[in-house]
Amino acid sequence: MPTVHIEKGIHFRFYASDMDEPPHVHAVKGRDKAKIWLHDLSLVYNRGFNQREIANILKITEQKRPLFLEAWNAYFS
Repeated sequence: MPTVHIEKGIHFRFYASDMDEPPHVHAVKGRDKAKIWLHDLSLVYNRGFNQREIANILKITEQKRPLFLEAWNAYFS
């Protein structure tokens, strides 16, 4: 499970089993988890984060999207 970025205690990662899905990241902090599609920055699910945290996660994902896509392509190529 490569972690590609950590910011404000949130780990942005993907899992080896994700290879059959479109590019996305999982945001994880403690027991809280969210999944975001990278092509349109849509929230797939949120388990535990409040709205302010989700807004921050989406902002970070937008800013780091090139890094996340590069890591995704390198890992799954």
